[in-house]
Amino acid sequence: MLEIKNLTKSFGSFLAVDNISLSINSGDLYGFLGPNGAGKTTTIKIITGLYSPTSGSVEVDGIDITKNHIEVKKRIGYIPDQPFLYERLTGKEFLYFSGGLYKIPKNTLKNKIEELIDRLNIEEWINKRTEEYSQGMRQRITIASALLHEPKLLIVDEPMVGLDPQSAHIIKQLFKELTSNGTVIFMSTHSLNVVEEICSKVAIIHKGRIIFNDNIDQLYEIRKDMDRNIEQIFIQLTN
Repeated sequence: MLEIKNLTKSFGSFLAVDNISLSINSGDLYGFLGPNGAGKTTTIKIITGLYSPTSGSVEVDGIDITKNHIEVKKRIGYIPDQPFLYERLTGKEFLYFSGGLYKIPKNTLKNKIEELIDRLNIEEWINKRTEEYSQGMRQRITIASALLHEPKLLIVDEPMVGLDPQSAHIIKQLFKELTSNGTVIFMSTHSLNVVEEICSKVAIIHKGRIIFNDNIDQLYEIRKDMDRNIEQIFIQLTN
């Protein structure tokens, strides 16, 4: 579903992503880990079409992002680490605006919005203007907008930022349901406990290169003496 082949990105003399390759299949909930500055966000911005690669390729559902970015973006939902909303709109108005960008038929969009309002438990404040929202409220509206067109691939950058425990639980359960129905989730996060709880596979990037890429059980096999402590294993690998 998501194929990254020999992907490299340079900014002048700085090599941000160094010849990485990943193959991610339908139904995978893929944790993408790495220290600050490792290349996670750069990789995500290439996948979503915000950056062009220096070399290599990214294919989504068999379509090369650099050759047909419009078709790729129809298949992608993107949840950035810093949600951007139009603050003079209510949450519901923002969702209708977002759905319109994907040209979703009006009745289909109305039903999808109502479904997501219920699923994400946001009915209480959906008609307030987004300038009044907390960080967690903004995050849930952003997640809802990314799911309106039922993307095959969901790209997520730090999904739990600003969420209280109840909201985080709702999002984790939603992600599990989406992947069980075949959606691919590619999630960059520093929340290692979230990775342990919901991810099936993990890739670790360090200084622009992939240093681990396998299912999460294989990650634990690296240091059996650490009693399945993903934090200690991550620190050891990235040191």
